[in-house]
Amino acid sequence: MTSSLVRGSQFDRCPLTGTISVPGDKSLSHRVALFAALANGSSQVSGLLDSFDVRATLAAVESLGAHVELVSDPSGLSGTIAGPITSRSEESFGVHEPLQIDCGNSGTTTRLLLGLLSGRQLNVTLTGDESLSRRPMRRVTEPLSEMGASFSPMDHLPITVEGSASLRAIDYHSPIASAQVKSAILLAGISAQGTTSFSEPQKSRDHTELLLPAFGVAVRVDGLKVSIEGGQELRPSDCAVPGDPSSAAFLLVAAALLPHSQVTITNLSLNPTRTGFMAVLRRMGVSIEIKINERGTLGQELTGDVTVSWRDNLKATTVTADEIPSLIDEVPILALLATAASGNTRFEGVGELRVKESDRLSAIFEGLSVLGCHAVVDGDDLIVSQGPPTHSESTFSEPIHGEPTHSGPAHGGIVLSARGDHRLAMTWIVAARAFALDIEVPDIDCCGVSYPGFITDLLSLSGQ
Repeated sequence: MTSSLVRGSQFDRCPLTGTISVPGDKSLSHRVALFAALANGSSQVSGLLDSFDVRATLAAVESLGAHVELVSDPSGLSGTIAGPITSRSEESFGVHEPLQIDCGNSGTTTRLLLGLLSGRQLNVTLTGDESLSRRPMRRVTEPLSEMGASFSPMDHLPITVEGSASLRAIDYHSPIASAQVKSAILLAGISAQGTTSFSEPQKSRDHTELLLPAFGVAVRVDGLKVSIEGGQELRPSDCAVPGDPSSAAFLLVAAALLPHSQVTITNLSLNPTRTGFMAVLRRMGVSIEIKINERGTLGQELTGDVTVSWRDNLKATTVTADEIPSLIDEVPILALLATAASGNTRFEGVGELRVKESDRLSAIFEGLSVLGCHAVVDGDDLIVSQGPPTHSESTFSEPIHGEPTHSGPAHGGIVLSARGDHRLAMTWIVAARAFALDIEVPDIDCCGVSYPGFITDLLSLSGQ
């Protein structure tokens, strides 16, 4: 187990410098694993994120009959995934022998499997850890039920899925922008009769619609509407997964916070639906340079290198609700950066943070308050004001609502719970490093959900 105490004080705000790559994109890794398992044949894959979440997806497709042979190397997980899944006969697998799949902490694994299983005559129960079991699933199960699949219960794990061999196509208008809901409906649409369409109020991550054509599935995109024709078969595809921009954001913001830092991250996914945080960095006055590479072999995804150099005199900005879908996972670390910007930074319409791996909205408020920074939650908006941490040995230990409660320090420093949420854990680690504080994060190992080597990489950029 990793030590839970991050000793930022030993660095005295020395800069971060160097060039580094980050682990493979988590969203793409999930989809590559699922699509390769659906294809009739073997796909060669590389760069898959080696994390708890992605391993949950790989274990799920193996349970469903795919053949997975992967090894861990410096770039991630590489090898062969051979489908199709659910190739075993129903006499020995499916309705006559219910299967249980543990999705761990992975909302992506769960929601995409709900869509994938909807079009198959199987009886599968999806389970998850305590955090995942609290996350809402009705936003996925309701439209899939309209298509003809059955779920019991509808809203929270564990959920038993009974798929149908005669799914009906649907023209669904989603009240929220959600890549997971969109992907689930598109995956079900492949098995449906007719054309299935999904529309959303703002554009969410579009990895599914960019990647499916690489596996031989035609997808039509018309503005905020995505359509897919049922009855298409997936063919194998060789895929190299680029670095995860959400993981990179934590190192790039650390560089933006530490004087005289300059960090370059190579071979990064530059999908426009994932780079909203980079536009926010630029508006706040951070020096950011983006170099786009030639398109690779992974569908139509853009990749490239990103360099952030520290600048003084950062300024506050407003992050609008329309921007939030492109940077929802980066709000915690952007909120930390906002403490170094003059003025009040407002994040509009971030209520979705309440139903992520944890209630991130209250956790950000509480954590920044414990650090001595000023944050306010105004309905679904988060407002963060300039002001470096002024910690005076006060901590919190339990999730609360409203004003934070404080207790005595552990090991003479600050205790910040990540609530089992990898994005929060990495935010508090960056806070320790950027502000030269000793911070204990009791559940620090949850970084392994998306970035197992985060502390090691942060130390390497620190010259250690």
